[in-house]
Amino acid sequence: MFSYRHAFHAGNHADVLKHAILIHTLDYLNRKDAPYWVVDTHAGAGLYQLDGDWSAKNAEHAEGVARLWDRTGLPPILAEYVARVRGYNSDGRLRYYPGSPWLTLDAMRDRDRMRMFEQHPTEIDVLMRNLEHRASPSLRQVTVFGTDGFEGVKALLPPPTRRGMVLIDPSYEDKRDYRRTLLTVKECLKRFATGTYMVWYPLVQRVEAGELARQLQHLQVKSWLHATLTVKKPAADGFGLHGSGMFLVNPPWTLHAALKEAMPFLAKEFAQDERAGFTLDQFEG
Repeated sequence: MFSYRHAFHAGNHADVLKHAILIHTLDYLNRKDAPYWVVDTHAGAGLYQLDGDWSAKNAEHAEGVARLWDRTGLPPILAEYVARVRGYNSDGRLRYYPGSPWLTLDAMRDRDRMRMFEQHPTEIDVLMRNLEHRASPSLRQVTVFGTDGFEGVKALLPPPTRRGMVLIDPSYEDKRDYRRTLLTVKECLKRFATGTYMVWYPLVQRVEAGELARQLQHLQVKSWLHATLTVKKPAADGFGLHGSGMFLVNPPWTLHAALKEAMPFLAKEFAQDERAGFTLDQFEG
């Protein structure tokens, strides 16, 4: 259960898709003055050194954020994403990569709050050390729980502000995570139907991955958006990540148009073979 370390994959193509959408959604929440909460069920370490031992082992960022690093004329949602990552690399060299917690904290205002869960015993230690070195936000804005995020998130909903977002992105190393993700979304919607829910999942040769997406599309909700990015054909041995998906319940109305421009660009730029491509679907009831 505890062998997964996100540093292995920091800044890869899946992170680009997830974090570009995250930044856009947070910026949308910031359009209103009313405060909001963000709950991250699987926070990770928060900040990653790409030339460190863990990240350099696979160097997956070379097939992700690095491909966008020096590009001009990026679609706006990707240009903003790269700009946020550049904020952690003042010398222009791509050495540090901010994870979801750091990108969220960068977007938050003083009146907003964040709750993070991280059950991995090593990851949470690194997360806490990294938080201690952040200049902002104040500790009163952030609470970190070293417990199961699938269970813990439900006790936090609805947030006192009645505005908020939940990010669910487990490693899916345990195949039960697919079922737990679906059940968590269902339970959270009972408590906080108007919240925005972001679910990341891997495109792998597991029946559970496809079933999760199908089940999410059958939720009785007002609106959803589903984007997938495929970078290569599945491996012959059945192992490995050939893409990823993002499913949002109650997404920003601006997101579909932003991704309609960005997804073809990503599919072309991140293509590793002729099977690269994307899908983009939405529902508005």
